[in-house]
Amino acid sequence: MAHHLSAEKRTRQSVKRSERNRHIKTTMRGHIKRLRESIEKGDLAESAKMLQICVKQIDRAVSKGVYHRKTGSRYISRLSARVAALQTLANTAG
Repeated sequence: MAHHLSAEKRTRQSVKRSERNRHIKTTMRGHIKRLRESIEKGDLAESAKMLQICVKQIDRAVSKGVYHRKTGSRYISRLSARVAALQTLANTAG
């Protein structure tokens, strides 16, 4: 238990920040999960739309300091590569 006012304030701040970070992380993870599901189904239009949403959410998490800049870039790169592979597959099949 905190004994100083400043320590109590830091506890309040950390609780508030952890709640915000948890919300941002779970929102981002949910969007990424939906994108991966649409890629698995092979739905190109849905995947392209979801990729834009995911990139926005990842950039938001990076700007808030929830994730490191390079972590966000890695996520975006891997997801973009999977959508691009789906597009290539659709172009060769069609």
